[in-house]
Amino acid sequence: MAEAVRSLERAFDLLEHLADAGGEMALSELTEASGLPMPTIYRLMRTLVNHGYVRQEPSKRYALGPRLIRLGEGANRLLGTWARPVLARLVEATGETANMAVLDGDEVVYVAQVPSRHSMRMFTEVGRRVQPHCTGVGKALLSQLPERRVREILTRTGMDAHTPHTYTDPDVLVAELERIREQGYALDDEEQEIGVRCIAVALSGGPALTALSVSGPSARMTRETVADVAPIMLAAAERFANELRPA
Repeated sequence: MAEAVRSLERAFDLLEHLADAGGEMALSELTEASGLPMPTIYRLMRTLVNHGYVRQEPSKRYALGPRLIRLGEGANRLLGTWARPVLARLVEATGETANMAVLDGDEVVYVAQVPSRHSMRMFTEVGRRVQPHCTGVGKALLSQLPERRVREILTRTGMDAHTPHTYTDPDVLVAELERIREQGYALDDEEQEIGVRCIAVALSGGPALTALSVSGPSARMTRETVADVAPIMLAAAERFANELRPA
């Protein structure tokens, strides 16, 4: 029984390594990342391949499998449900619309929102997908990744200029991500839409790459307001991340 549980733990660890590496790794890379013997990894990966949770590419590299999509979609829906009380408290504390988003592949997906009570408020449809370089949540999510992976994502997605304030140079954005790591929050300063300012924080140590944000019209979400909202956001993210961790 103990061996079966240990094998299950190792299989989950291998899936986590694949996810952390962008979804695809060679057997040798999995061996280096996990520290497990290659025969053990091969046996576990064959089992995961047979059940559709991993697929083996023609190059012989292993990739996350299609059967995980249904599990991920269900988990995202539940994550959005769990987040609503957190977002509601943020709306109460800040007066502005609160969102939660996750990194799905190379895109940011909004999975939950609680709108502001103001008549003039921001609205983002749940399920909407956006590029990560031009949004507060996107930059908060990218700041959690190694530079190499960030550059790979930016190469694939491109860096469209949505407004004159959008970051379009990967070197400049990489420098901005370092500043975000230092201060603990990201700011969308009218980079996605003129007249809208957004502050976002990542759920550090959470079970997946997730970020919370508060957004509002620039006239209300001033620089001074951002300084007041940032500590509220950081505290909310820390509490929610702790709630999501295994007991």
